[in-house]
Amino acid sequence: MIRLAIGAALAAAVALAAYRARALSLDGAIAAFVVGTIVVDAGGWSSAAVLLAFFVPSALLTRMGRERKRSLRGTHESAPRNAWQVLANGGIAALCAIAAVDASVPFNAAFAGAFAAASADTWGTEIGTLARRRPVSILTLRPMEPGLSGGVSLLGSVATIAGALCVAVVASLLRVAPFWLVAVAGIAGAMLDSVVGASLEVRYWCPTCARECETPQHYCGTPTTLRRGVRWIQNDAVNLMATLCGALVATALVVR
Repeated sequence: MIRLAIGAALAAAVALAAYRARALSLDGAIAAFVVGTIVVDAGGWSSAAVLLAFFVPSALLTRMGRERKRSLRGTHESAPRNAWQVLANGGIAALCAIAAVDASVPFNAAFAGAFAAASADTWGTEIGTLARRRPVSILTLRPMEPGLSGGVSLLGSVATIAGALCVAVVASLLRVAPFWLVAVAGIAGAMLDSVVGASLEVRYWCPTCARECETPQHYCGTPTTLRRGVRWIQNDAVNLMATLCGALVATALVVR
């Protein structure tokens, strides 16, 4: 009970700080509090450190180049992360932490792999979007508009690897899971994110700007029309798939 109380207090402090910094919306802060409390109570302080290895750098990177990112992603404002976004990135890891409560090696690996995938994807997106050269589609290798899912660049790829390594280092040092296993799982999850983003994620068309975007209303204010992709497969669904992939790859590697 003492660890639960301390964990809840720590999660509340981090969630409140993120909310006041506009990194999280109110419902996003509540979701982060729930995820953080579960992770600390079920996995202990080492698991909490793995969570922070994902969350803190990701929150900071999201604030880099905000004006450019707003225009490229086709939104009116750089909105704080909401509850669905928090759960898409941390929900799978929280479930794995609960399952690993008896020090289960596969579920500990899955926990770290899920956060490594979320970290790799976030680093690749937030840093890669700022690259000077246009990205190419991971499927066709043809140039595409910056800011759209499924695009890859040298800068973004290096950032993706760095994001996975950031979580892998912490997980390894605190003996949550082996370094190489977490790193591979994180990169695999981020790669799946790009593949699904390029093939199935919904795309809209802005007739005013004559360009694709990922939202029903473009940055310019024009309502957009559905162009391709599966309507329910939006960014949150893709992120959930990526973290699930990271968890499954880590589990597969640890039980070999």
